[in-house]
Amino acid sequence: MHKLLLFQDEELLLSALTHRSYVHENPQIGEHNERLEFLGDALLNFLSGEYLYRRYPQKGEDELTRRRSALVDEKQLAKFAIEVGLHLRMRLGKGATQEGGFQNPNLLSSTFEAIIGAYYLDNNLNIEILRAVVEPLFDSVPESIVESRSNVDSKNQLQEWAQRNVTLIPPKYVTIQTGGSSHAPEFIATVFVDGKEYGQGKGRNKKNAEKAAAEDALEKVKQQGKN
Repeated sequence: MHKLLLFQDEELLLSALTHRSYVHENPQIGEHNERLEFLGDALLNFLSGEYLYRRYPQKGEDELTRRRSALVDEKQLAKFAIEVGLHLRMRLGKGATQEGGFQNPNLLSSTFEAIIGAYYLDNNLNIEILRAVVEPLFDSVPESIVESRSNVDSKNQLQEWAQRNVTLIPPKYVTIQTGGSSHAPEFIATVFVDGKEYGQGKGRNKKNAEKAAAEDALEKVKQQGKN
């Protein structure tokens, strides 16, 4: 069993593994994992940023930002989740299970973030203990994959374009849930540059919706000959 699944507080582990679809069908069990997911996302962004800062002392902010996005994007976090064994442990509702939830990159990556948040809490907020189990996962990602993904991150591309052509202030994303089921919500994101709407996008989570909005904005910029 991977170290990330070794908990002192088993209830905390169960909470991290519990998707909202499972709670919807079993309301007596308590809280789902979305608060832990929020915490884990913040921790992963910090740890990956620090990791890349140390690993690439000659690279600038833009390149480090792109690499961080590649290292903790949905696809990569889903791979980490499988490597840890979360695809065998997630608690999903019947509907999510029937729709292939145990192989769904969105659910896998979200559960991985929740596990990270829970592990941090289970170890008395000790960032060093968390770093010791997370960095080997970062090390396992081939350099070629990080580099190739970092070159196609739409949100970073839009930010670089905006800072070159419009304003130094980063694009602002406004994202709302528009519908979908409890286990497959839908979000729509709108991206603004200097207060002006530039694009919209939809996705099964906020990250994907914002990415789609950035891609829409980049396409419009290209069509208008502003790239």
